[in-house]
Amino acid sequence: MTDLHFIYVADPMCSWCYGFAPVISALEQQFRGRLPMRLVMGGLRAGNTQPMRAKDKDYIRDAWTRVGAASGQPFDVSFFDRDGFIYDTEPACRAVVTIRALDPPRALAMMSRIQSAFYAENRDVTSTEVLADIAAEDGHDRAAFLDAFLSADVRNAAFRDFLTAQEMGVRGFPTLIVGSKTAGYTLVTNGFRPLDGLPEAIEDWLQRQPAA
Repeated sequence: MTDLHFIYVADPMCSWCYGFAPVISALEQQFRGRLPMRLVMGGLRAGNTQPMRAKDKDYIRDAWTRVGAASGQPFDVSFFDRDGFIYDTEPACRAVVTIRALDPPRALAMMSRIQSAFYAENRDVTSTEVLADIAAEDGHDRAAFLDAFLSADVRNAAFRDFLTAQEMGVRGFPTLIVGSKTAGYTLVTNGFRPLDGLPEAIEDWLQRQPAA
């Protein structure tokens, strides 16, 4: 069944998605060619305009602690020294959508790079210029990235992603499903899950699919 694929619904500024980044990368590599990866940006806090409050920082600090313990991913806690930071995830989501439009096979890697920049390097990935720098560091043409990132087409594509996630009924990130429109979809995970056992479970699922 050649139309089988993954759908990965995530947000670059979701800490549990950052924890899941090595897992989704490993799955993408293992099943490349058999299960193409369709990325959908979730828009966790897309369009947020409110600066972080002390209680927001406490909530996020607790989440980062739990993600770090579960995944082993590094965090730069100097982030919490920021004053007035607006946790708007739309620009980071749009940056991934931009690379998905310009160079589709590298969209997942771009998301991973944005995650590392935000969580491990304390860079402001709500900034257009910072996102353009990250794209250039990842080997993309900076000017081409900016042109696409600022275009109406990419803005609209990002918004459609957010609507798609809502229409799918996704209530948390990361969410990974596998299947197709004709065969139906199966949930792989809703929320963080370590790699152990996942490839085997997916291979078993593939073996049970009818031949094309």
